[in-house]
Amino acid sequence: MKYLIECAEENAQKFWDWICHRGGLAKWRSADLSCASKTWTTPALTVEGRPTERQGWQMRDDPEIVTDPTLVEVFTSKAVKRFRVGLRMGGNGMSLKCTDAASARIHREVEKAGDGAFYVFDYDTQEAVIMATDNSMSLAAYAAKKGWVQDEQKHE
Repeated sequence: MKYLIECAEENAQKFWDWICHRGGLAKWRSADLSCASKTWTTPALTVEGRPTERQGWQMRDDPEIVTDPTLVEVFTSKAVKRFRVGLRMGGNGMSLKCTDAASARIHREVEKAGDGAFYVFDYDTQEAVIMATDNSMSLAAYAAKKGWVQDEQKHE
């Protein structure tokens, strides 16, 4: 199945509400060539019922509108590895950054974890946490599993 939008489990309720009550989801592509593959998702309509405007110059002004929850992928993630990383002072002396060796290890471990893997940083322990996709399904299937009801129209 080809999904048009990815959604982390913690955003599924919000995305479902936007489909049901805010005209669907607006998928905004990047106009910034330094991060051309980046996308953002907002409700298609404002609370007042007007089309949502782009939120910054990085967003193109022609969002793709998705109203079918079967075209939205909800994924759950699980931690598959955590390890302490080396840190160094940032160039401005005001922030901490991962060392080059730590960055290389993080990228290796994310790649090893498979498609859809990513990392988060645990600031309390100064550890990188490698997250892998545990399960995925359409937003329609996820909503059915949770018992959510769509008010106006049904999607199979």
